[in-house]
Amino acid sequence: MKRVFLLRHGKSDWQGSFRSDRERPLAPRGRKAAALIGRFLAATGEVPDRVLSSPAVRARRTVELAAEKGAWDRPPEIIESLYGGGPEAVLDALHGLPEGAASVLLAGHQPTWSMAAGELIGGGNLIVPTACLMAIDLEIGRWEDADWGRGELRFMVTPRLLQAAGF
Repeated sequence: MKRVFLLRHGKSDWQGSFRSDRERPLAPRGRKAAALIGRFLAATGEVPDRVLSSPAVRARRTVELAAEKGAWDRPPEIIESLYGGGPEAVLDALHGLPEGAASVLLAGHQPTWSMAAGELIGGGNLIVPTACLMAIDLEIGRWEDADWGRGELRFMVTPRLLQAAGF
């Protein structure tokens, strides 16, 4: 079995000075949410073996802060296609993983994350707010066998839910 974590980037800052959408940074709320998700993964023993990120600043910073605050050493590998590549880019990224990795966290964007999650679990409409973390188990032995409809949603958690639970 393999586990896929899909992490939508934290709330971004629309007020700052940035030249392109890719350069949009995290807002204070997004930084706080990323830290909370990182601590949650560490506390539950769910630290991923590999981390892949969109090249957008807000996605990359989300996963960097999560790793820093969760005290897990997983620098993100930047995958260009995770920025605007659609669900197929997610599947392609999974197919390229080494077999030694049992789990991977991908940091990226909407609407790709809700579409990819829905496809992986065989259907359904998912609302994926900022900094939402989804864990999907794939009943496969090799990453190259990852495909739509082979997954099972194990959990979906938001920073707001974690805060309400006192985490």
